[in-house]
Amino acid sequence: MWRVWRLYDPLRAMVVQGIFLFGLAAMIHLILLSTNKFNWLDGAKKAPAAAAQNAPLPAATPKSS
Repeated sequence: MWRVWRLYDPLRAMVVQGIFLFGLAAMIHLILLSTNKFNWLDGAKKAPAAAAQNAPLPAATPKSS
């Protein structure tokens, strides 16, 4: 393993790895923020059709005869 580090500068390799991991983390967070389910800043947006389907039924009125 020590021969590998003779080919690459360890400081440069760690800096490149850190930049890559930061870019990957930023990309994952931006992808999650663009979804409705995982947007933790605005909260989950409910679709109007789903909200109407889950609405309670109106109160029953007694039949008059």
